Amino acid sequence: MTLDFVNREREIAELERAARAGGLLVVFGRRRIGKSRMLRQWLDEIGGLYTQAIEGQPDMQLAQVHADLKDRLEIELQPKSWEELFQLLTLQKKPFVLCIDEFPYLTASDPSLPSHIQRFLDHKLPKGALIVLAGSSTAMMNDLFLNRSAPLFGRAHKLMKLGPMDYAAFTRACDLDPRDLETFDRFAQVGGIPKYWEFVDRRQSATQLADSLYFDFSPYMEQEPHRILRDECVTGLNPVTVLEAIGRGAERPSEIANRVGTAQTNLSRVLQQLLDAAVLEREIPFGESMRSTKRTLYRIRDPALRFWFRVYSPHRSRWAGYTDVHKRELIHDHAATVFEDHIRVRYPEAARYWEPGIEIDFLAPDPDRPRVRGAILVVEVKWRKLTAKERKTELAEVERKWRACRLAERYAQPRFEVIDCSALTS
Repeated sequence: MTLDFVNREREIAELERAARAGGLLVVFGRRRIGKSRMLRQWLDEIGGLYTQAIEGQPDMQLAQVHADLKDRLEIELQPKSWEELFQLLTLQKKPFVLCIDEFPYLTASDPSLPSHIQRFLDHKLPKGALIVLAGSSTAMMNDLFLNRSAPLFGRAHKLMKLGPMDYAAFTRACDLDPRDLETFDRFAQVGGIPKYWEFVDRRQSATQLADSLYFDFSPYMEQEPHRILRDECVTGLNPVTVLEAIGRGAERPSEIANRVGTAQTNLSRVLQQLLDAAVLEREIPFGESMRSTKRTLYRIRDPALRFWFRVYSPHRSRWAGYTDVHKRELIHDHAATVFEDHIRVRYPEAARYWEPGIEIDFLAPDPDRPRVRGAILVVEVKWRKLTAKERKTELAEVERKWRACRLAERYAQPRFEVIDCSALTS
């Protein structure tokens, strides 16, 4: 199903500011995040130029770029080099916006291209013109634009990273009731990736969505982790094996190493690659420093990938034999982790907290008492509707855990809160 274009208001506003300023803008983010859809939507509205690079030899790539642009160029001439193509752009009579999508494909075939673009930007770019270079590989885009030795380092006015879209955008795009728990169970399977939303049928239950998207014969998501890891050029110790271990509950480096069957020191490179590619996120307890603490946990960031390694991979051989109740339990348990993330991002500086024998869903500086010294919000999150009695019990339990933890001595003004699924409507 093709969905209407939704959200991205802030990103569109940033593109419009860049167009007024001219120069170079870099747009990147993982594949299927919606970069090309957003850029084409915007360029169509302003009459900009768009080309999507292909994988191939440099002469073939140049020919493809020119074929995409030639109907809008003032001069009818077949360029034989990138410099000749850029010369054609200088002859445009009006300021233009040009987007080259999948830019890393071009530089992989011709490493000299960034140097040609550097010279074009520095000496020949027409006044008021904007070049937009977009790509999916986070690692390659970082190397092209954030590496100090790279020709294009420091040339961009802004590097715009597109992140996943939120639950509100998902419900609008798919025309679903945001208050319905079943809607969130669906969202937990596809996350904030618009491409995955195209497979959501509002007539399907969350279980039926899992069946069609993950567990049916040759489902769309079957090879998705491998595609993402290939795009991000994650190499070394088998990253899928590492993600399998994390998805099945091994969050500490020592636990991951034990599951994978290797020394913990052998994990450093692949873990860093997965962090750089935004596949993993690293967590430390609230109030601790990344530089000093050794209490580090690793989690799969994207809800869809988390579902793949937490639910799909461990259960794919037996899923067809499960009852609908069992399937719903597995989906619900996964959705609980996504709901906790959904709530936590509402509070600046919020983070989980743990120490031996104690786990708290998250702590945050109390937004209702920003000037009160020692004020902290202590939160328990439950992915179900709590009765008044259950809420009272949970509140007493989170107070008990707080009194027993080491941070209680540092924060003398705690406020306790229990958040359940009714927060979907707030």
